[in-house]
Amino acid sequence: MKWTPSSQPRKQRNALFNAPLHKRQKLVTAPLSPELRRQYGIRNLPVRVGDEVIITRGNFKGHKGKVVKVDLRRLRVYVEGATITNARGEPRYYPIHPSNLMIVSLNLDDDRRKAMIERRRRAREVQKLLQEAAAGST
Repeated sequence: MKWTPSSQPRKQRNALFNAPLHKRQKLVTAPLSPELRRQYGIRNLPVRVGDEVIITRGNFKGHKGKVVKVDLRRLRVYVEGATITNARGEPRYYPIHPSNLMIVSLNLDDDRRKAMIERRRRAREVQKLLQEAAAGST
């Protein structure tokens, strides 16, 4: 995804790091599990509080839990049960990058999220049909 017209990596990184919060929401996406992919017809979605995820990489690999918090400023997700102890001995959530997660259960309380899933599914189907038509004509 291009954030700026420039193709220079320096300017791409700068635009990414200085992106406003409403654009950072798209950066906090994680792939869906194979079952959810078949069910909804899309590959990935932005992570939201209440989604159930599996951690696929890192020290907590294989851990399954609900998303407690999504930090858009740091581009990190906090998962229930993925905790470490701080210097005072208190448990605290460990920040995890969303690319190291896989969504296994969606929080569909929000109607706007349902509409987004349906819109993305339809767009993907249209794209698939256009590709098949282009392959058939050549």
